[in-house]
Amino acid sequence: MDFEEINVWYCQSQRRTAVSLLMKRVGVTRTRAECFIRLWIYLLVKQLQENQPRLKPPLAKLELPATEVQCTHREAAELFYSDSDRGSDRAAGMMLDKLEALGLIKKHFDGNTTAIEIQPVSEILNVAEPQNPVQLQLDNFNPRCDAIPVANLLATNYNWMNRNTNAVPQKIAKILRLLASQYSKGMRVLRRSDNLNPVGFYLLYPTASESEVNFFNAPSKSLHLSSISDIDPFNMALSGDQNCQSVFIRSWMIDPQYLSEYRITFLEDAQKVLGEMQTDFPNLCDLYTLMIHPMYEKQALALGFHKTNSDSQLSVYWMYLALDRFLALDIKEALRNL
Repeated sequence: MDFEEINVWYCQSQRRTAVSLLMKRVGVTRTRAECFIRLWIYLLVKQLQENQPRLKPPLAKLELPATEVQCTHREAAELFYSDSDRGSDRAAGMMLDKLEALGLIKKHFDGNTTAIEIQPVSEILNVAEPQNPVQLQLDNFNPRCDAIPVANLLATNYNWMNRNTNAVPQKIAKILRLLASQYSKGMRVLRRSDNLNPVGFYLLYPTASESEVNFFNAPSKSLHLSSISDIDPFNMALSGDQNCQSVFIRSWMIDPQYLSEYRITFLEDAQKVLGEMQTDFPNLCDLYTLMIHPMYEKQALALGFHKTNSDSQLSVYWMYLALDRFLALDIKEALRNL
C-alpha cells in the first residue's frame, strides 16, 4: 500500500486529526505520528481483507486489529516514504524501533518475519473504560519472580536510545538480582492483581560517596543496564554509612497504559520508601536521576527536578532535586496539570 492508497482508505483530514492528537505525547514528532497512523491503517486493512476480500474503502474509523499482523521493512518503507525522495528499508526499520520505544506498537520477530501489534491509543480510539479494569497493587520487588518481567519492561525504556542493542533483558535481570541481594528496600513494583505480573518498577540506589563524582560527569559514562561493560560505575553504600548523601533513581517506569492512573500512587510510594531509607542512611539529602526516556520529562520537571549536565554523545542528561524538597512535596498538587 502506497501513499495514494492510504488516502483512499483514510483521508488526509482524518489522518491530520489523528496526528495532532498523537503529537501531544512526549517524544512523538509529526513524522513519527504520520508514520504510525499509516502503519495502523495498513495493518488494519490487511487484516480485514483476509476475512473480507471484497471490503472496499474507506474505513469508517480506526480500530485495533484483532491480532498482530506481519509487516516487512520493505512494506513499511513503502508506507512511510512512498511520497518522498528518501527512505530505505533500514530507515523504516529504525522508525519501527522508535514507534515501539514510544509504546505505540509491539514487534515480534520469529527469525523469518516481523509481526506488529498496534497498541491501544486512547486519544484516537476513545474507548470506554472496561467494566472490570485490572487493579494494580504496590509490592516489594521479588528477585525470584520479578527479575525477568521487569527486565523486559526496562529494556524498552533503554532501547529508546536505539544507539545499540545492549539493553538485553537477560543482562538486566542478572543485575537486578545482584542489586536486590545488596539492598532491596529501594526496589518496588506495581503488579497486576490478577496474574501478579509487574507493570511498574523503581530502583532507589543509595550511592557510596566515592561514586558521587559520576553525577557531575557525562551521563553516558554512568549507563550500566544498557552498556556493554560489566563494570558498574556506581558503588552501593552499605546500610549505616554516615557518608552516604545521595540516592540515584536508577529506574522509575510504569507501562504506559497504566501511567496516568497510577503515577501519583507510585510516586507517593517512593516518598514513603525514601523516608524509610533515611533510617539506614541518616545523612541522605540529594536525589539524582538520568532522564533517558522523554515520556517522563514533564513529570520530573513538575516534581521540581532540574537539569544539571547533558551529554554530547546521547540525548540523556542528569537531573537533580533536594531530597527534603521531594519528601515535603504534595504529589497530587504538583502533578495536577500533567
